[in-house]
Amino acid sequence: MSTTPHLPTSTGAATGRGGAVTRDDIEAKLRELRGEVDTLAEKAKGGAVIVGAVAAVAILATAYLLGRRKGKKRTTVVEVRRV
Repeated sequence: MSTTPHLPTSTGAATGRGGAVTRDDIEAKLRELRGEVDTLAEKAKGGAVIVGAVAAVAILATAYLLGRRKGKKRTTVVEVRRV
């Protein structure tokens, strides 16, 4: 025997009017929510790519400038004098 209760089936929409909520009602609502989440995810993805690209360029520029400064500090200056 199964311990899960049998859900009644109905062709009506989920109602707050005392009607039974069916599996179809739950599936329809989940599909609706998933559609909204997918739409929001697509919008956010475009912005995240731009932010990531800007961050990568900023990190590379900072590393370049710091390395250049450090290289200038360590460079030995050789002066050649002719007599």
